Amino acid sequence: MLELYQFELSQYSEKVRLILDYKGLEYKKIEVTPGVGQLELFQLSGQRQVPVLKDGDTIVTDSTEIAFYLERKYPEKPLIPTDPVQKGQCLLIEEWADESIAIKGRKAFVGALNQNQNFRTSILPQDTPDLLKNLVGAVPSEFLNLLGTGIGYSRDAIAEAERGLKQDLEALSLILKERPYLVGDRLTLADLAVAGVSIILKYPEGAYLDLPEALKGKGIPGLADNSAYEPFFTWRDRIYAEHRKTKFPGDRDNSSPTTINIE
Repeated sequence: MLELYQFELSQYSEKVRLILDYKGLEYKKIEVTPGVGQLELFQLSGQRQVPVLKDGDTIVTDSTEIAFYLERKYPEKPLIPTDPVQKGQCLLIEEWADESIAIKGRKAFVGALNQNQNFRTSILPQDTPDLLKNLVGAVPSEFLNLLGTGIGYSRDAIAEAERGLKQDLEALSLILKERPYLVGDRLTLADLAVAGVSIILKYPEGAYLDLPEALKGKGIPGLADNSAYEPFFTWRDRIYAEHRKTKFPGDRDNSSPTTINIE
């Protein structure tokens, strides 16, 4: 069985999970613990970033390379068009999703955590004690902004990311208002890439991810709840409903991820 080394809330991991589900491939999710788990992942793959796919003796890193590998190895239900123009459009959009929506989304997400106490506490696990939730919620936004500046997420950088995302979502909403897919008349890698990396903007409802209930259907204020972008999120939810597997109790292969265990 395929093994996906991942973070559950990683945008790039979700992109790969969508591809695996669409192709109908069975796989086991293995959650990588930040820190120690990433060192173990380095032993397996030569790098510390997720996602990493293990297919027998084959190790593939990077979500785009994994997508291309799965397309070659499991060509049923192809994701890359054969028409040259559509193929070019598909590959451009896939790259744009990774480099624009995903990166700007992380910055905007950090900004939302810094500024919105309710959003900050909603991402904590459901069994987090109330005392700890209150402590997390009480951290001053100014302090969090200062920490963010130290890793390149200054207030200006976050504002610029939010402006870029609004333009991206407006463009996607205009494109998808009258058509079912981003390229041609069928689903392609472009659709799954955009849908997957957008989870951080607004988490899908349903049992797709190990999420606190309070987060399902919620996202970055000003983006997730903006009616102007409803065509995009409606489209994204349709992609999920049609192609993303849900988790079922007792389904260990594709439900809650196991922890990393590298021999």
